[in-house]
Amino acid sequence: METYELHVAGLKRDLPICKVNDHLSIAAFIMFSDVEITVACAKELLEKAPEFDVIVTAESKGIPLAYEMSRQSGKNYVVTRKMAKLYMHDPIKVEVQSISTAVKQTLWLDQTDIDMLKGKKVLIVDDVISTGGSLYALETLVNEAGGEIAGKCAVLAEGDAITRDDIFFLQELPVFVK
Repeated sequence: METYELHVAGLKRDLPICKVNDHLSIAAFIMFSDVEITVACAKELLEKAPEFDVIVTAESKGIPLAYEMSRQSGKNYVVTRKMAKLYMHDPIKVEVQSISTAVKQTLWLDQTDIDMLKGKKVLIVDDVISTGGSLYALETLVNEAGGEIAGKCAVLAEGDAITRDDIFFLQELPVFVK
């Protein structure tokens, strides 16, 4: 299997290169079960972060990072869900298309979480920002919930995201075009 050698937060990881289509491949960055990289990246992102009250992320790959940033900062975090749950009361939703997902998804936010975001400075957190689809969906939900976006960050920025001036990140991640 072909891999890409990533250096981030003082650590090295070999990422598998995965085919998206006949013309595009990406290096898969998965934080699940990698406590060392999650802790190190959370620390470095918090050092760059503006003042915030609460963290928000999308289910599911951003959860370990959001949790660890929450743990280190002492601030709460909110997870937008990929499907409506029985416990949700008056949820809001937005559709999203991500480069790493073959089909459109919907992100949901429960009224309890909406109340947690309303009037608060919100830090949007994700593992990788690429096309910006997930980021846009999170921004939309935060705005609809009445939160104020304090900042938007990810461990890695991929493709055109590396030139964005409205995000901060720790490292660039190349895309592989044929």
